Amino acid sequence: MYTNGNGNRRRVVVTGMGAVSPLGNTLAATWAAMMQGECAVDTITKFDTAGFPCTMAAFVRDFDPTQYMDKRDARRMAPFLHFAVAAAQEALANAGLDLNQEDPTRVGVEIGSAIGGADVVEEERLTLEREGVKKVNPAAIPALLINMPGCFIAIHHNIRGPVNASVTACATGISGIGEGMRRIVWGDADTMLVGGTESAITPLTISAFGRLTALSKRNDTPKRAITPFDANRDGTIVGEGAGVLVLESLEHAQARGARILAEVKGYSLTSDAFHISSPREDGSSQARAMRQALKDGGLEPHQVNYIGAHGTGTPMNDAIETIAIKTAFGESAYDIAISSIKSMTGHTLGAAGALSAIAAIKAMHEGFIPPTINLETPDPSCDLDYVPNQPRRAEVKVAVVNGFGFGGQNASIALQKWEE
Repeated sequence: MYTNGNGNRRRVVVTGMGAVSPLGNTLAATWAAMMQGECAVDTITKFDTAGFPCTMAAFVRDFDPTQYMDKRDARRMAPFLHFAVAAAQEALANAGLDLNQEDPTRVGVEIGSAIGGADVVEEERLTLEREGVKKVNPAAIPALLINMPGCFIAIHHNIRGPVNASVTACATGISGIGEGMRRIVWGDADTMLVGGTESAITPLTISAFGRLTALSKRNDTPKRAITPFDANRDGTIVGEGAGVLVLESLEHAQARGARILAEVKGYSLTSDAFHISSPREDGSSQARAMRQALKDGGLEPHQVNYIGAHGTGTPMNDAIETIAIKTAFGESAYDIAISSIKSMTGHTLGAAGALSAIAAIKAMHEGFIPPTINLETPDPSCDLDYVPNQPRRAEVKVAVVNGFGFGGQNASIALQKWEE
């Protein structure tokens, strides 16, 4: 374990954040919409959904990638890369970090995706069938690769340290933050751009998730389709977007006079070893992820004020996450405010955990916890405090944020508000 020279583990802090989401193309717009309890879910119109079990999604709207890259790159690259580049640029600006003034070998990137360029795969397959091989995009392979957002960001900003794409399905946004934190703790870098990105609203993805019975069928009421922890929840909704955070070692951040937002205290990644798509029913591995993240950060369960829940809106997942929280926190579970921003953004898959972490840090500084909207009917199996329907004024000093993925991958991070 890398230390700061005094035998102590290197401390890792958050100095910048950026977001592209169905609620807005910037962090400020996204947060403002959350505080209004807006729902971004709408009927899919960009492709034919006739016969689909679910005909809804949460789209990023009015996004122009040429604001963040030249037209040639924008045309060649997939939207999940566009979103990551935009969120990264906002995060760097938010951090006041000029990478031209940094040692490029001491800066890295850890940005992943659950699915990557699914839209490129589908579009180019159709092009091949209709127009032949000579019409296939010669940049199709790099456009769809999951590591490419991080690599593109590294090329654009001359980042020569560790560049990696953590892929843990819908836990990717959390594991990206956690693995990036470890790069700094281990001494591989002083600064990391971390998070997750996704754009997988395609005919195959939506139909396949629907066939898996994972999606809501409330097609007539899209704004009320995703209802985490509600007794009548019937599935999730696919969303898209990106969340990127700037992490730095405490020493590096203080040396440049950075504004510090929060400290990443702990991280854990566990496995259910149970099923390819269903979580372990007792929530034990999810509970272990939360407990280990706290232990990693030297924190106790009673110190936690807020949990950014995975909260997908599926009947099984929400009930099991509730069991896991009770297991991890004991009686104090009933004293912790919990919310799922997926009720507003939809499930942004690989970006979800990063956006939830950003929301948790905003809650620390704004004094308001984002709500779980559409929570109208209490469920006896989900009997904790889910901050229903309205943002809540509260002091948040310590937060745990969860991300749970297919294959039984469970990631949790522990965040603490920075106070001098």
